[in-house]
Amino acid sequence: MSAVNDTKFKSVIFLLTGLPSHGNAHLWISIPFCFMYVISIVGNSVILFIVKTEPSLHEPMYIFLSMLAVTDLGILITTIPTILGIYLFNSREISLDACLAQLFFIHLLHCIESSLLLLMAFDRFIAIHNPLKYASILTLPRIAKMGLVAVLRAMAIILPLPFLLKRFRYCRANVLSHSYCVHREVMNMACSDITVNIIYGLFTKLLTMGLDMLLIFLSYVMILKTVLNIASYEECLRALNTCVSHLCALLLFYAPDISLTVIQYFGKGSSPLLQIVLGYISLLFAPLMNPIVYSVKSKHLRARIIRMFIK
Repeated sequence: MSAVNDTKFKSVIFLLTGLPSHGNAHLWISIPFCFMYVISIVGNSVILFIVKTEPSLHEPMYIFLSMLAVTDLGILITTIPTILGIYLFNSREISLDACLAQLFFIHLLHCIESSLLLLMAFDRFIAIHNPLKYASILTLPRIAKMGLVAVLRAMAIILPLPFLLKRFRYCRANVLSHSYCVHREVMNMACSDITVNIIYGLFTKLLTMGLDMLLIFLSYVMILKTVLNIASYEECLRALNTCVSHLCALLLFYAPDISLTVIQYFGKGSSPLLQIVLGYISLLFAPLMNPIVYSVKSKHLRARIIRMFIK
């Protein structure tokens, strides 16, 4: 009997959920998703190519931007198989191991992106507070070490999640409410005591996004303090204008995720459709818009992009 139960446990299948539709509507829904993926992948790849090939863009701001583009590409690649699989091929099933692998990479990349946004806030503070020593403080080796620390921190915090979920038995309907796997969704499918997972899930949120948001807020408090001490009104506006792109990236990344978290914890009677849409926005909107925002706001980057396409 134990062997039968172990076999059943190892062959757990989850059913993913897409936007509610009927008939051939899934194929029509796939069109905007395909368009979004293509634009996102091309946009982030162009950013990477231009920063790599243009020596004048080998500056801390653009190096951090290229790191952000790599992370966004990772999120896109991680979610493509399940999201497009549902709408193009009506493939809703995913095994336990594949689900755990996907949620690990989704949470890992989200944690890394949060860390990168914090590093970019630090970059803006140094550029405004001490512009003369900007290049000497943020050297290439130091930037590489900062990026490595961000990856190692994410690995150390997120790695236990799949192992904590692997030990559970799943005997419910196993229908997830999103088109991809996340820790909270899989955890709620378990037939065991999930107290440890709830506590650790909250711990990861506070230690990653919570701490990062606090440090980003403090960085901008110091940026505002520095800017307000600038005598010239034009110079003050010029300094603040260099932060607009980063502020947009912060809004695109944190606002949907915070909204989804609040709804999941406190909006018990909220519409499932709203949670699905917010889930898509929290994963796919930032990788889509980040290249567009930085290309529009950065004069040097925009000039290189126009020159590349004109050639």
